[in-house]
Amino acid sequence: MSSYKELLAQREQLDKQIKEAIAREKADGIAKAKLIIDQYHLSASDLFSRKSGSGPKSGGKVAPKYRNPANGETWTGRGKAPKWIEGRDRSSFLI
Repeated sequence: MSSYKELLAQREQLDKQIKEAIAREKADGIAKAKLIIDQYHLSASDLFSRKSGSGPKSGGKVAPKYRNPANGETWTGRGKAPKWIEGRDRSSFLI
């Protein structure tokens, strides 16, 4: 059976090997990514754009759904209803 000090030395050596492996694989991944970026002429906005539309929060604006005929104010139908439509039949305000 290994002694405590021997096990610590082994762990230290393994930690060093793990760090080296991570650095190698990271460099390999970066090199592959650069090749793909060059091959397809990608830009940072292509890679990190939030316009993917995936997920519920895509960040885009929502078109108004209701209009106040008195002053032209609009409401998307999301969030708290404005005073001019509260408690009323919304079908008459549809755009």
